[in-house]
Amino acid sequence: MTVEIHTTAIVDPKAQLGESVTVGPFTIIEAGAEVGDRTSIGSHCEIMASARIGTDNQIYSHVLIGGDPQHITFTSENGKVEIGDRNVVREYVTVHRGTDQGGGLTKVGSECMLMGYVHVAHDCILGNGVVFANAVMLAGHVQVGDYAMIGGITGVHQFSRIGEHAFLGATSGLNQDLPPFMLAGGYRATLHGLNVIGLRRRNFSKEAINALNSAYRIYWRSDLGRKEALAQIQEELGHVPEVHKLITFISESERGVCSAKEREGNVPD
Repeated sequence: MTVEIHTTAIVDPKAQLGESVTVGPFTIIEAGAEVGDRTSIGSHCEIMASARIGTDNQIYSHVLIGGDPQHITFTSENGKVEIGDRNVVREYVTVHRGTDQGGGLTKVGSECMLMGYVHVAHDCILGNGVVFANAVMLAGHVQVGDYAMIGGITGVHQFSRIGEHAFLGATSGLNQDLPPFMLAGGYRATLHGLNVIGLRRRNFSKEAINALNSAYRIYWRSDLGRKEALAQIQEELGHVPEVHKLITFISESERGVCSAKEREGNVPD
């Protein structure tokens, strides 16, 4: 099938558009940009030269992909943006290209949903199946694992990491690492326990969920020191693949991981 470009759109002849791509009114696609097959781009979008967009994406109006980083030392580096396949990118989303200092790449995986007004800053790396609600703001160099979810109006500090299958609640502020499989929220985000609902929806086994819950209690709810707690988790539960991922994430953390929310009275987690 042929490409459909609205008469008011401006598409540079040196842009590469796949089959059955549609481009809406007043959209600009610069030379060097690549757009994969069957991707739909709405009105008033800007797809900059640095953008590489995969197949079957739905990009709504007023989206900017590949813009210059909001970085004080940025000059004219050749950073890129890569967008995978089958993503939904809603209105007014901005995804900025990478910087030389950060590896030169901002990346969004496949089958993600970025709702309205989301900002993905320079050098961020997002996995597959990620969901960001409206007005999620990532500062530079943030890493987000597969199937993580972030609630609306939430800010994430630069260089923070969010592990796979984690859930960060709405109106939160994250300035440390959020370990995989965990649930967190709050003005300075703290852990509320395991993301049990999310794990069940993704068909995690009962054994994995129970092991992760035990690991949470050992690390965040016992009186053990952090090194002692990790050692005990490794000894007792390290054979469970999901727990091994949790241990590795915590061990590699440079910013430190979120602390647990203080318990109210004698109410258990």
